[in-house]
Amino acid sequence: MFDEDDLLPISALQHLAYCERQWALIHVESTWTENVLTVEGRHLHARVHEVDPEQRGSVRVARGLRLRSLAFGLSGQADVVEFHRLEGDEAAGASLPGVNGRWRPFPVEYKRGRPKRGNCDEVQLCAQALCLEEMLQAEVPAGALFYGRTRRRVEVRFQAGLREATLGLTRRLHELAGAAHTPAASFGPRCRRCSLIDRCLPRATSHRSVARYLSGAIPDPKGDGQ
Repeated sequence: MFDEDDLLPISALQHLAYCERQWALIHVESTWTENVLTVEGRHLHARVHEVDPEQRGSVRVARGLRLRSLAFGLSGQADVVEFHRLEGDEAAGASLPGVNGRWRPFPVEYKRGRPKRGNCDEVQLCAQALCLEEMLQAEVPAGALFYGRTRRRVEVRFQAGLREATLGLTRRLHELAGAAHTPAASFGPRCRRCSLIDRCLPRATSHRSVARYLSGAIPDPKGDGQ
């Protein structure tokens, strides 16, 4: 079990799954640079959190719900958690203060763009589910990612493989946070969409490209006069 002071942000898992160096620049070196993508994403989250709680039939909707897990050392805030009334298998649901019945939590995370390659968004959502399960003592088998560009939900099932990947990244998160070390850069396609590319300089600092970078920046003395 972790102490309150040792909890790390759930959002850091998404950064870590995307790129360990991006995570370190943000969470170790406190480096952040806005671009149009990050600004649009921040505004989308703000709009979601401003809407009041609501009820739609057998679904109650909470926004900006604070989350934490002492078992896994995580804390954060959910964009939306829907609570679906259970008609059967009530033992798997959660009880809500002042509300009759049992309810199944269903977290929904909002993203500004489109579904990404890799599982960084799914990992962040799964971590929210792990927190909800611990806090509410209820099963959370699924959630959804809502993408602003497509205006569609993508349902995510929290199956064993995704849970294992999320817990593995959580352990890695605490390991890196304890070491407070920034990994070396490794240039790849994801770098072009990263708001920190001008701070990271992946082409210049990547171990795989440094020799080529220097050879282009420094004239070869053997070539003088030839």
